[in-house]
Amino acid sequence: MSRRIPAQAQPGDMVVFRNWKYNRSAHWLVPGTYLGSDSYGDWIFQPAGSLVARPGVAFFAESDAVQLLPREGDFVATFYDDTYPGDFRIYIDLATGIRVDPLLPAGWEVQVTDMDLDVIRSVTGRVYVDDEDEFAEHRVSMDYPEALAEQIQASCRALYEQVLAEAAPFDGTALTWLNKGRT
Repeated sequence: MSRRIPAQAQPGDMVVFRNWKYNRSAHWLVPGTYLGSDSYGDWIFQPAGSLVARPGVAFFAESDAVQLLPREGDFVATFYDDTYPGDFRIYIDLATGIRVDPLLPAGWEVQVTDMDLDVIRSVTGRVYVDDEDEFAEHRVSMDYPEALAEQIQASCRALYEQVLAEAAPFDGTALTWLNKGRT
């Protein structure tokens, strides 16, 4: 399996996630710092205080997080620990068209097309799929190709099962990377 972040990436490089909707409208823009890679993919640290924005909404992150850009798969996963004041510990965005481009003068930009469906592990340990209604609506209004919609739904089901089973990397692996980002 190949890496998505180029081999010349160095810990400390800036990585900006630029998320789009399928109709190419802007969605989230989230900055981070490259930590390194393992057999699951590339890990990016997002420190508390980072500006997170999308059209009409901007805020400073209230806690640290670490994001996994997997070596393969239709998703990007964000992991939080007990310092996060929100209701989730794992938040997986189903996505397509994942691409990495140089960010000049230094760093990387990850382009992601958000496909609405999210797999979430809450603070209580409950695992669920979110935004199924949004997916159904956008499937029609944004004219998702049938094969893509079916692929995203299959990936969502598989990720749900992995998170439910606490299969790696959804087994606490991310906490090592989160702590690495804090040092």
